[in-house]
Amino acid sequence: MPRYPPAARRRGIEGKVVLDVLVSAEGQALSVEIARSSGSSLLDEAARETVGRWRFRPAMREEEVVQARATVPVQFSLIAHAP
Repeated sequence: MPRYPPAARRRGIEGKVVLDVLVSAEGQALSVEIARSSGSSLLDEAARETVGRWRFRPAMREEEVVQARATVPVQFSLIAHAP
């Protein structure tokens, strides 16, 4: 899960980012695009940067690993991230 951006926490900003991720046959994120913004560039960038470092289980087609797209929702909630 992405680290809650300190500036967003201080300002009480919450939101949901939906990312479109192109995943390689090796499970790496080749590209991470914002499909739906949270309305906050702080949250959007935190989600995009973190998900870009994730490793994914590659998609399978006819018993072969293939490149594929994945939709990844990321919810930022101050209650869920309370210290």
